[in-house]
Amino acid sequence: MLARVLKVGLLAGLFAGLAIALLQQATTTPLILIAETYENTSIAKPAATAAADHHDGHVHEHGEGWKPEDGLPRFFFTTIATVATAVGISFLLLAAMLVSGTAIDRQSSLAWALAGFVAAGLAPAAGLAPELPGSAGGDLASRQIWWIGTAFATAAALWLFLRTDKLVIRLAAIVLLALPHLIGAPHPHAFESKVPAELAAHFTALSLVVQGLLWVVVGVGVGLLWPRFAPKASA
Repeated sequence: MLARVLKVGLLAGLFAGLAIALLQQATTTPLILIAETYENTSIAKPAATAAADHHDGHVHEHGEGWKPEDGLPRFFFTTIATVATAVGISFLLLAAMLVSGTAIDRQSSLAWALAGFVAAGLAPAAGLAPELPGSAGGDLASRQIWWIGTAFATAAALWLFLRTDKLVIRLAAIVLLALPHLIGAPHPHAFESKVPAELAAHFTALSLVVQGLLWVVVGVGVGLLWPRFAPKASA
C-alpha cells in the first residue's frame, strides 16, 4: 500500500506540476514581472541617498534577499515549487480519501480535489486574495494563522455538511464555515498598493483559476493512476 501511495502521489504531482508551471509561465508570471517594475520604481532612492550608498563603484542593497534571475532560472525554480506543491496536494488527497474509506476513482478524487480547492483556495481568498509584489499587506504571522485556521475550518465544515443529514450538525457546519470571515482577516491599516488596481484584480482572478486547475489536474491524475497500480491478483 505504501509503495502504491508513493508512486501515485509522486507521478500525479509531477505531471500536474509540470503542466501548471507551463500555464503559470503564460498567465501569472508576466503579471508578476510587470508588478515588480512598479515596485522597483516606487522604492527607487533619491539621488543623494543612492550616491551615499556607493562605495568603490558598488551599490550596497539592504533588505533584499536572493531571488533567481528572470528567464530560465526563474522558470526553473518556479517549476520546482509548483511540482512540490502538486506532490503535496496529491499526497493530501490520497491520505484524506484513504482515511475516510472512500473508493479512489476518477469521480471521487475529482470531487475531493474540488473540495480541497474550496478549503485551501477559495475560502481563504475571500479574506486574503492572492497579491502581487508591491501590494499592501498585514502582519505576515497573523495572515498565516488566519489562512491556516480558515482552511481547516472550511475543510471541517464541508466534511460535516456533506457526511451527515442531521440538521443540527449541518447548521453547525455553516457556522464553522462563516466563523473565520466573521472574525476577519488581518489587513494593513492603510490599503496602499504600488501597482494599478486593474493589474492586481487580473492577477487575483488568474491565480485562483490556476490554483483551481492545479487541484483538478492532481485529482484527475490520482483517480486515473490509482487503479493502474492496484496489486495484481494471485493465480
